[in-house]
Amino acid sequence: MDGLFEPDAEWERVTRTIRERGMPEISVAPGYGRLLTMLVAASGARSLLEIGALAGYSGICLARGLPADDGLLTSLELKPEYAELASANLAAAGYGDRSEMLVGTAADSLSKLEAEGRRFDFFFIDADKENYPVYLEFAIRLANPGALIAADNTLLRGRTLNPDKQGPAVQAVRLFNQTIATDPRLIGTHLPSYDGLALAMVR
Repeated sequence: MDGLFEPDAEWERVTRTIRERGMPEISVAPGYGRLLTMLVAASGARSLLEIGALAGYSGICLARGLPADDGLLTSLELKPEYAELASANLAAAGYGDRSEMLVGTAADSLSKLEAEGRRFDFFFIDADKENYPVYLEFAIRLANPGALIAADNTLLRGRTLNPDKQGPAVQAVRLFNQTIATDPRLIGTHLPSYDGLALAMVR
């Protein structure tokens, strides 16, 4: 169905910058990028938190959904070189003044945001899989009422559904998936397309 849509010029540009630097080509799929834009716009979210920036494509998709005259994207990225490229790509897409980048361990950045009393309307988690449960708990604590949480790669190429796979990342994402489905603080669902996307609303 992706063929029904015009190619995303920003995805193509960001992908070129990734290849030029020899970075992993693991940006969110364009179909899920469109979904992120739609969810941000439909929810009226103005404060967005992205955990894992890579080269900035998911951040661009999130920022596209912000109101024209309001809103801020906060991105967390471990690697300084990735953060620099993501910031440059966001600026090239016209969102340099609507975004900020925090560099370092995501858990440390999240603790800092919590200590500052920051709150967010929308979260996108796409970082190291072993810490997905940690990031989800932070998201719940940092959420405004009714905030949305999205997380990519919840199938891990089918490994989370294979009982023979018991690696630490697989076990962590399984716990994350179960929490999305059962935590009373959330209304959650899972989308099985691409590599899996979890969605939840904080009550």
